[in-house]
Amino acid sequence: FGIENANGRVYPETTLKNAVEKYMVNLKERRAYGEANHPDGSNISVDRIAINIIELHWENHTLVGKMEIPISEGFRNMGIVSTCADMVAQWLISGLRLGVSSRGLGSVEKHFGQLVVGDDYEIVCWDVVAQPSTPQAYIGLTDSELAPYVEGKASKENTITESKYDKFEKWLTD
Repeated sequence: FGIENANGRVYPETTLKNAVEKYMVNLKERRAYGEANHPDGSNISVDRIAINIIELHWENHTLVGKMEIPISEGFRNMGIVSTCADMVAQWLISGLRLGVSSRGLGSVEKHFGQLVVGDDYEIVCWDVVAQPSTPQAYIGLTDSELAPYVEGKASKENTITESKYDKFEKWLTD
């Protein structure tokens, strides 16, 4: 919150924290779904679900979350990509750098040359995207991978060398 994103919008602290608090019911009910890319509209289509957010918390000005990728049995057992979740998992295994971006509804007003999101803002979901509008909002498989992007976190060296597949398998089962 409080910084201008790539879309030229600024989310005030109270606006974003209130929207996240309202959204938390979706986490509790296991329906905090997101899609691969932002579609044209606010409805989440079940045939395009790619992720489910399972945790959100604040670290200073940074909202940090954990997600699960509901891959299919065909992908898990044979590597067959048949869903959006399978596709996202394959991209991550391949080492692509994917981001997350919120999708929401609400008013925007111009204040001192900046577009400020209004108090009526509601989060629809977070989607997996190639270019997140929030600076450095990328998916990482470990806390140490995310450390450089989280305000106030020091980066730690990962002393264990693991393949991308091993890391991803651990991430899926945690």
